[in-house]
Amino acid sequence: MKAIDELQKLLPSVPVVQNLGDDFPGIDSSPGVFGGDPCIVRTRIPVWLLVSFRRLGSSDRELLESYPTLRAEDLSNAWAYARIHAAEIDNQIESNQQD
Repeated sequence: MKAIDELQKLLPSVPVVQNLGDDFPGIDSSPGVFGGDPCIVRTRIPVWLLVSFRRLGSSDRELLESYPTLRAEDLSNAWAYARIHAAEIDNQIESNQQD
């Protein structure tokens, strides 16, 4: 029981969740790349473009074949980002369709 008591004392000091602010794993926004739209790191592929293709029926496999620099992890990060920032992605898709 002594070990459990000691562990319980340590738990409050262990950071379980870290606030990343606006950072998102695998996604980067740079003012000089696609006007600052979020892109997959190591690439210039914007999240909104991948979401557009997905909405048109492209599978993850087709996207990975079409964009050889992408990894499955990149798509997972893109889909998670798009879920959390749905309105932003919708606006980016709409504004890029008008161009």
